[in-house]
This record gives sequence, structure tokens and C-alpha cells, in this order.
Amino acid sequence: MNEDFKSFGETAKGLSKNPLGIIALFIVLVYGFASLVTAFAGSFSANEKLPLIYFLVLFPVLVLGVFSWLVSCHSNKLYSPGDYKNEENYIRMQLNVATSLAAATVKSPEGSLQDGDIDKIADAAVSIASYGNLTSSGFRQKHILWVDDRPENNVHERKAFEAVGLSLSLSLSTNEALDTLKHYQFEAIISDMGRKEGPLEGYVLLEELRKHGDNTPFFIYAGSNLQEHKKEAYLKGAQGSTNNSQELFVSVTDAIKNRKVRW
Repeated sequence: MNEDFKSFGETAKGLSKNPLGIIALFIVLVYGFASLVTAFAGSFSANEKLPLIYFLVLFPVLVLGVFSWLVSCHSNKLYSPGDYKNEENYIRMQLNVATSLAAATVKSPEGSLQDGDIDKIADAAVSIASYGNLTSSGFRQKHILWVDDRPENNVHERKAFEAVGLSLSLSLSTNEALDTLKHYQFEAIISDMGRKEGPLEGYVLLEELRKHGDNTPFFIYAGSNLQEHKKEAYLKGAQGSTNNSQELFVSVTDAIKNRKVRW
């Protein structure tokens, strides 16, 4: 008996290290108490047994619903650093992502870090790291096509994506991008708006892709973050439009993470 309690204690200690484990531990404890009550149910009246029956039937359904909601809406919060194969890699990834996003923010149109930017960058790093490198695969072997005739402008942004294991290919023009897409598949496409070919080349590329049935997630990374430009991009078939490196980072990685479900 003592060995059983000791074993349960070790298991409980391990489960308590992350939210998923806590949920599992809570279920075990609840059903443990339910089992004790059921053992003495013979002394209960029919009216006293009814709530217990309802509980035993409905509780699993409730837990399944909550678990499904957590997985679909808050999967990035279900893990702790201890779930990673190497906690040092976890910390290193967070630092690399945060550093790259901070550098990208400094050179953004606003020109400097604003109030709250550091917290947002840190949250983005934790969020992406939590599902970006949880296993040996993570984002590895997944590729992004970045279309920009001045790639030196997004060096830091690319480093942030590379920090979570993503690979990037560069195209300097619409035609080069279309030719690349004939031979390779990508998890997402990021494009600037104006290039030497024209002021709206981002939309030209997007329209060409959608016309041929290519539904690869497409993001505009240009100089505007106005709501009217975001809406226009959505209406044309893009998944996002921004001039904010943090917003781009989270939007693109979310799209890649969920693409296996949506496409």
C-alpha cells in the first residue's frame, strides 16, 4: 500500500508540471472520490443516488469539451519548459525570437520600441516556442517563400522565423516567385507591396496565385497597418496584412501550425 501511495505521489508530481498534467490529475482525483462514494452508495436513497449518476455521466463530457476548447484555442499554453527535450534549447529559442523581433521593431516605421512592446515580444516568443520546438520536428522541414526586392530590410524578421526551425526562400520579383512556386511548395508566402515592377505587386502576385487555385496562406508585410488596408487584403484573398513584425510572426506561424487542419 505504501508503495502504491509513493508511486501515485511521484506520478502526481510529474503531472503537476504542466496544465495538461493538472487536468489529468484533477480527473483522477475526482473519480477517486466518486469511487469511494459509490462504494457506500448502497446506503443512499434513490434521490440521493441521482445527482451522483448525473455527475459520473456528465463530468467526462464536460472535461472533453474543455479539453477540446483548450487544444483548439489555447494550445500554446498547454506546455511548460519541462516538456521540451532540452530546456536550454527552449530558453535559447525564446531569446533568439525575442531578440530578432526587438531588432525588427526598432527599425520599424515607428522607429523605436513603444510602451508594452517588450512584453508583447516576450509573449510572442513564449507562445511560438511552446509549439514550435516541442518535438524534434516542430516547424522543421517547413518552408516560407518571402518575396521582396529589398531583402536586406527584413533580415531580423527572417531570423525570428529561423529561430523556430522554419526555412525561408527569397524571391526578388513576382515572376521569380511564380517560377519558384511551379517547382516547390511552401507553407506560407510573405510579400511586400511595392516593387520595381509596380506599386501593387503584392496584390498582383496574390491575384495570380488565387486565380490558379493556389490557396497557400499569403501575408502582406508592407508599410501600412491601417484597418482599411487590412480589410482590402482580406477581400483579395490574403490571410493578413501588417507592418508590425510581431503581428506578422504570430500570424504566419499560427497559419502554418493550423494548416494541416484547414487545408
